[in-house]
Amino acid sequence: MISFTVTAVVFGVVFLAELPDKTALAGLVLGTRYRASYVFAGVAAAFALHVALAVAAGSVLTLLPQQIVQALTGVLFLGGAAVLLLKKDDGDEEIRNPADQSFWKVAGAGFMLILVAEFGDLTQIMTANLAARYDDPLSVGLGAVLALWAVAGLGIVGGKALMKRVPLKLITKVAALLMLALGLWSLWEAVAG
Repeated sequence: MISFTVTAVVFGVVFLAELPDKTALAGLVLGTRYRASYVFAGVAAAFALHVALAVAAGSVLTLLPQQIVQALTGVLFLGGAAVLLLKKDDGDEEIRNPADQSFWKVAGAGFMLILVAEFGDLTQIMTANLAARYDDPLSVGLGAVLALWAVAGLGIVGGKALMKRVPLKLITKVAALLMLALGLWSLWEAVAG
């Protein structure tokens, strides 16, 4: 059974953390050059694979005593908040462009770009932490994959307009504050429990 609350919390945290990430910008660039549906298909498949790996890793963590998992999750969330707050803009990413507009070449380029760029990324680690925290892999996986797909869709279709209206620094700070709150809450639960 899927928990709407867990799915919504995971969606919000992952969405805000991924929005200022390099992959949203990469999706924007690919989306301006190629058919959006082809790019999205590849990007969505890569994100689904990443979420599956993260949820599996988080589910393994649930085998540890609850206080250790809460403490570990708290520390990792605090580390994630620090990364977001201290992160500097890397500039534009170099993107390899497919030679034509065929579905497989464009989707493959999007898939490979996200597969490589997101492996071990903050949102993948966050998803594993959330899976360990809530011990609800289906709800966490659904929330994370929907958030990543939403960011990819925004990046591909309307990223430029969004970035003009909402300052990237504000999005990053909101995501960092959410992660900070989750980290402190997890550490409090570990100590109080």
